[in-house]
This record gives sequence, C-alpha cells and structure tokens, in this order.
Amino acid sequence: MNCKTSCLVAVVCLELAAPADRSGAQDVASATGTKLITLGTRGGPLPTKDRSQSSNLLIVNGTLYLIDAGDNVTRRIVQAGADFRQVGKVFITHPHSDHTMGLATLLVSAWEYQRRDPIDVYGPPGIEALVKGAMGYLTDNAEIRWAEGKRRPMGELFHAHDATPGLVYQDGNVKVIAVENTHFNFGPGSPPYGKYKLFSYRFETPGRTVVFTGDTGPSGAVIELANGADLLVTEVTLPEDVIEVFKRNGAWQAKTADEQEGFLRHMKEEHVMPDEVGKMAAKAGVKTVVMTHLSPTVDSKDDYQRYLDGAKKYYTGPILLAKDLMQF
Repeated sequence: MNCKTSCLVAVVCLELAAPADRSGAQDVASATGTKLITLGTRGGPLPTKDRSQSSNLLIVNGTLYLIDAGDNVTRRIVQAGADFRQVGKVFITHPHSDHTMGLATLLVSAWEYQRRDPIDVYGPPGIEALVKGAMGYLTDNAEIRWAEGKRRPMGELFHAHDATPGLVYQDGNVKVIAVENTHFNFGPGSPPYGKYKLFSYRFETPGRTVVFTGDTGPSGAVIELANGADLLVTEVTLPEDVIEVFKRNGAWQAKTADEQEGFLRHMKEEHVMPDEVGKMAAKAGVKTVVMTHLSPTVDSKDDYQRYLDGAKKYYTGPILLAKDLMQF
C-alpha cells in the first residue's frame, strides 16, 4: 500500500509483514518516529493456528513498549525483526490469560540471555502478584541455571507496578495515561468484586497518539481517552461467532443454562461489537481504527468483512483489520 494515498489521512503507513523468519534483521527499531506492530490478534483463550493471543508492540524512536503479552509473544517479537531483550516496559491491560500467558516466557528469556536493565511491568492492581507468581513458577529453573553459572537473581530484573488510573508512565518518548473501562462487571459478593480492574491506555508520542482499548464493553471513559487520537487499536467481538465455535467443539453443550446465560451477558456487556466500535470511534473523533482481538470463528479463512461493515455504519474514517505481524 502506498503511504502517500489519502485514504488513510496520512496517519497510517501499513506494511503487510509476512510471519516469516526474520532472525538477525533487528531493523524494525532502528528508525525514528512511531510504529505499531500487532503481534497477536486473536481474542480469547482458545489457541488457533494462524493468530497468536493479544499483544501489541509500539516502537517510538527505537524504544520498544509492549502492550499485553498473550501466548507466543516472545516468538512474535523475534518474527517481527525486533530483539526481545530490548523490551523494557510492559503494560498489561488486565490479568485474563489471553493477555498475560506469554509474560513469563518473555521475562525469563530476557533473564536467560543477559538483559542488564530492569524490565518494568505496569498494570491494574494485581500485576505485582501476577509477576511474583511468574517468578515463583520459574524458581526451579532459576536455581538450576544458578548452578550453571547465572549470578543475577530474577528479582533484580523484574519490577512490577500496580498502577492507578491517570498518568502511569512517562519518558522522553511516551506519556502513558490509563482509564478503567467496563470489561469487568462483577456482582457484589462475588470473589473478584472490587479486586480486579481493567485499563485502557493512551500513548502520546512526539508524532502520534495511539489508544489501546484492551478488552472493554461500551465505555464513556474510553471514548474520552481516545478523543482526537491518530490511531484507535480496539478489540471487536461477535458473540454468535464464538458460540458457534463452542457448539462445534462441544463446549457450549457442556455449559449449564446459567453458564450459557452468564457467558452471553459477558460477551454483550463486557466486549464491543462492530457497530459499537464505529460509534465509539465517531464520538471520539479518532483518525483511524485498527480492529484486533478478533473472535475465533468456524471459518478458517474468515475475512471478517462483516466486522468492517458493522463499524462503517457509524464511522466514516479508515478501518483496518489486523493480522499478526502487521506494521502500522
């Protein structure tokens, strides 16, 4: 795609990067400016063949910032042509497994291969416990490596930060602002009530503003956070797609009636469907939308055109469907 075309309002320069082995390239972080790579674009914990779980890499003037760390994130970073050891700041939207399962692999790989500077992991309350748990899981490995000559404790490398809404992090490249959205809607008295939060993030860079919704239901706070952004990287879901997959593999039939009702409520209230993406983007006045965290479907070659069609009813700007390893 020619970056000079006006259809993207000079906001997004898109490269369809094939998921091929680019080991040794290490070139994606060499340029100035702002680049987004959608490392993993599948929503939900179900593994699928062609898409990894949720993760995005934002590169600003050569510095790497990771937003979520779903399964396979370390390999995707390498396939994108970046050095996983250069990831020093990680921002987790929430502790669901499809956004965190690759974090332990990323952390221990950096430790194994001698990253010297600390890795900071930011997220809503519970992130410190999550990282501590990851280190616990890796303790046996660390003790064995210690006997093989490793001499730096993992605890010196991994720094977790339970953040609160507002300014989460700032350096010379980015200003990161978080708001709590509506993905979690726990009933009073339930075990997670009041304990877990979910963040959407706004990254303000010298040249661009990029907003990551993470998982969310319809949210005025997210619309305000995304006001005027150059790029809105949003989840999108169609409940009927997921239910059809569940029916095919027997998971839906295994649920009780109450479980089915609870799942439907979760999907409709705590995720955004294509038309809601369009409404949100229009209200926020964003310049371009990237749809990611796509629902699994029974069609292995699904083009997700209906997602675009649903959003375009309400939003007239450019909308792009992400694939793993796309570069924006």
